[in-house]
Amino acid sequence: MTNIAVLVGSLRQDSLNKKLARNLEELAPEGTRFTYVEVNLPLYNTDLEADFPAEVQAAKDVVTGADGVLIVTPEYNRSVPGVLKNAMDWMSRPYGKNAFDGKPLALAGASGGPVGTAVAQSDVRHVAGYLNMRLAGQPELYFNFANDKFDAEGKVVAEYSGQLENFMAKFVEFVQRYQ
Repeated sequence: MTNIAVLVGSLRQDSLNKKLARNLEELAPEGTRFTYVEVNLPLYNTDLEADFPAEVQAAKDVVTGADGVLIVTPEYNRSVPGVLKNAMDWMSRPYGKNAFDGKPLALAGASGGPVGTAVAQSDVRHVAGYLNMRLAGQPELYFNFANDKFDAEGKVVAEYSGQLENFMAKFVEFVQRYQ
């Protein structure tokens, strides 16, 4: 069993990125289990580390217990959403107890426009490098013009399912190298 902690950087109910994550889960190789990490956490504040918030610890425990991490993120103002960065900051704290340390990571993102979250993913790469994550550089997944790539039930349309399936197969293979 390959356990993947999934962080979706959107809080919106009908998020394109939540749809993308659910489709990646469905198309992942057999024996892959997704556990979604709650990212709607209190704002990071060093003062709170002494009495670590229970909801933060629960999220951090999911990442700690995972074999790999998948971040599926939108792009806000040409960068990473604050809620995702906040969650990453919490899970790397307190100093010396970084839940992301050494974890294999893949990035994906969906957007309604042409950029496909490339800039947000680039910003996450900077943070992930500092957090000592093992980034799967290929294949990349910038799911642009995504409004047209899902049906009414949120399933990816057939012509794109192979792309998502390939992405997940390569990522799970990458994660398994470190198990």
